[in-house]
Amino acid sequence: MTGASGYVGAALAPRLARDGHAVRGFARSAERVRAAGAVFDDLVLGDASTGAGLDRALDGIDVAYYLIHSMEGPAAGAFADEERRQAERFAVTAAKAGVQRIAYLGGLLPQDGALSRHLASRLAVEEALLAAAPESVALRASIVIGARSRSFRFLVRLLERLPVLALPAWRVNRTQPIDGRDVLEFLAAAATLPASSSGRSWDIAGPDAMSYAEMLQRIADAMMISRPSLGLNFTLTPIASVMAAAVAGEDVGLIEPLMESLEHDLLPRDDGAADAFGVRLHRFEPAVERALFELEQLEEVAAR
Repeated sequence: MTGASGYVGAALAPRLARDGHAVRGFARSAERVRAAGAVFDDLVLGDASTGAGLDRALDGIDVAYYLIHSMEGPAAGAFADEERRQAERFAVTAAKAGVQRIAYLGGLLPQDGALSRHLASRLAVEEALLAAAPESVALRASIVIGARSRSFRFLVRLLERLPVLALPAWRVNRTQPIDGRDVLEFLAAAATLPASSSGRSWDIAGPDAMSYAEMLQRIADAMMISRPSLGLNFTLTPIASVMAAAVAGEDVGLIEPLMESLEHDLLPRDDGAADAFGVRLHRFEPAVERALFELEQLEEVAAR
């Protein structure tokens, strides 16, 4: 499992262990893995950017989880090129090691309109990984609702700190956020998904479709706060992302590409994934309530 110290990787490792899988982690820092609370049967230190440690990490592996992105840090300005190089290096090493399946978590794609930098990069990574192993599975999700989800925490911080929400033109676009618990179930099921359902991408989404403005309102309701909104007829993402990142205390290298992806509807192409993977989906409100409760155990949520 790459991304061993990240939100998804740290939570997925014990979930896979409960199913009886032996899980090997791959990370740059053992300290960051421990800080995330992740526990693995084996931990290999290395770097996907240089390929260091990948041979050892993938040796004898049946299923490899690819949970890496590069929208922060030194590679943030050219993250698409860096993500493509990392994925291609990983794919070549996995193929040489005889890995039968790579499981990847990417992003929902717009059904019309051009791809943002973020989503175009996710698609390029997906294509490289699907081509590397015969039974690979790519999952495409929109906003993940969870206490350690950077996207969700970003929204909570904006709602906490802005008395009035100035919402750009993309506020009317629609998506289907998904509970982080459901994402983990999809990923866990991907390890043993029948071969007839693998070798392809699956759109995964929660059962509730909503506009981005509605999503913010429903999160504010769960936080028991009132936040009037001002609708704008323009976007100005380069400027808005800098301001929003500063307000929320986030990295603009992460926020700007994510905000670019809001300029089209991000909805699943079909709703067949839940049945195929055997996942029972949580509704939006319970997902938000659970995420806020868990977030309050980690840090203060001032608006509550």
